[in-house]
Amino acid sequence: MVKVSFKEKIKGVGGDASYEAKARVLREQLEAKIPAGLKLPPAILEDPPLDITHIPETCGLLTAQELAITELDATAVCQKIAAGELTAVEAVTAFGKRAAIAHQLTACLMDFFLDEGIKQAQQLDEYFQKEGKVIGPLHGLPISVKGHYPLKGTVGCGGFLVNMETSTEDCDMTSILRSLGAVFYVKTNQPQSLMHLESKSTYGRVLNPHNTNLTPGGSSGGESALVAMKGSCMGLGTDGGGSIRGPSAHCGIYGIRPSSRTTPTHGLLWYQHGQDGVIPSTGPMCRSARDMRLFLEAVLDANPALRDPDVLPIPLKVPDLTQKKLRVGIMMHDGVVMPHPPTIRALNLLKAKLEASSEVEVVDYVPYDHDRGYSIVRELYYEDGGATVRRLLEEGGEEMDPLTEWVISPPYVKNHDAAQVWKLRDRRDNFRREYSDHWWSQNVDVVVCPPFQGTASPHDTTKYWSYTAIWNLLDYPGAVFPTGLVADPAIDVYQEPPIPMSAADEYNISLYDAAIFKGAPVSLQTVSRRFNDGLVLAAQDVIERILKS
Repeated sequence: MVKVSFKEKIKGVGGDASYEAKARVLREQLEAKIPAGLKLPPAILEDPPLDITHIPETCGLLTAQELAITELDATAVCQKIAAGELTAVEAVTAFGKRAAIAHQLTACLMDFFLDEGIKQAQQLDEYFQKEGKVIGPLHGLPISVKGHYPLKGTVGCGGFLVNMETSTEDCDMTSILRSLGAVFYVKTNQPQSLMHLESKSTYGRVLNPHNTNLTPGGSSGGESALVAMKGSCMGLGTDGGGSIRGPSAHCGIYGIRPSSRTTPTHGLLWYQHGQDGVIPSTGPMCRSARDMRLFLEAVLDANPALRDPDVLPIPLKVPDLTQKKLRVGIMMHDGVVMPHPPTIRALNLLKAKLEASSEVEVVDYVPYDHDRGYSIVRELYYEDGGATVRRLLEEGGEEMDPLTEWVISPPYVKNHDAAQVWKLRDRRDNFRREYSDHWWSQNVDVVVCPPFQGTASPHDTTKYWSYTAIWNLLDYPGAVFPTGLVADPAIDVYQEPPIPMSAADEYNISLYDAAIFKGAPVSLQTVSRRFNDGLVLAAQDVIERILKS
């Protein structure tokens, strides 16, 4: 691999002279918000190592107390604040300072407003001192927010320079989280179009902290990089094709895509409003499995359906699995693209551990026509043939990123008239019914499968989303968790030359050079049927515990 300078590596999307002038102003405004006392020495930034996760601890810019606070997961932060052992100001200051360091190394932010976060935290601390209790279940919890969630007074973006704004109001999700006691301090970077499993925008290209030659994923890649750098313990992502699960997997953190319409989406910055062929979900990206449950219980207990008529009033029911033997299907591959050796190693280890356990029953899950499902979901994403994307790029003088061009190109993407849209939705609905019948025939409670066709991929190469997008098409909830394994060039090699199953598989095989992926976290995904979000959480706990025992 040709060595690329750090400055070149984090370079963002370009454009014409007018675009470049506006982009420069936005980047300079963000740069000016990073306090001088938190700027890393030029020597560190000139040639940082591939694995930058240790730099916040060794750079000398954080106190021992701040480092200790940023080691906590969100649940522990909330518990310590509620017990009076930690203040909201201490929490947001520590995570905010670490976020500033993380951004300089990964380009993970698009807005930084720690002073505002400290003001929020001070009000919460005053309430706690006066009343002797917390304002809500997330009292004082610093939460980082993906760029296309409106948050009053902060920069927001719907995927292009031309729809950048300073938001005048909170959207439903950020308003609910604020009412529950959350504290906001940063907005995170995301890709052009919001439709890449990569994150490169006007603000720069986000890097994977475990190996900066690899992507942190997308479109919630700013969140995944920030949480992996411990500049946040709870991030807010969205997922319409894998944008929570892919980045979480790539950066070795936890994330769940809830069933659509169970968590609020009203007010998100977007450019295809009314396009409902695939409904995105909003959800957490975090440092522990229990943090996923903390987030979903808090948000759903706030009854978002009272605000948003599109939200279904479905409570989170987490079953007690000690009373029942869990039936786990293992899906080694989707019949189209074989995952790279590190992922196969993790699946084999998991299968052996589960088969040796008395708690679960293991079956080999046979995927149902994932190639056809993926072709349907790809067509559903851009029913106008990509015309809106092209118009927004032209209006802003913004260059089309190669992955944007890929996602809106034939054969999957074409313009549809009304009758063609109906026909496409009918194909979707028929596939969902066929898949549902197939799932029942497999007699499983949950399926464990790859969240991607390998670990994080090299930049600009992510061109197969089906390991996550198929579940978006079906609207099956899925949670991603780190296995604790990392890609190891000494053992993660093909034992014999692989035989491609498809053209997409041939491309995936061509990307694999074990040395390139060194140190990349290996993650897995737990999936169940629609509205079984609580079962996904409960099963993931059992599966991860057995794997790591």
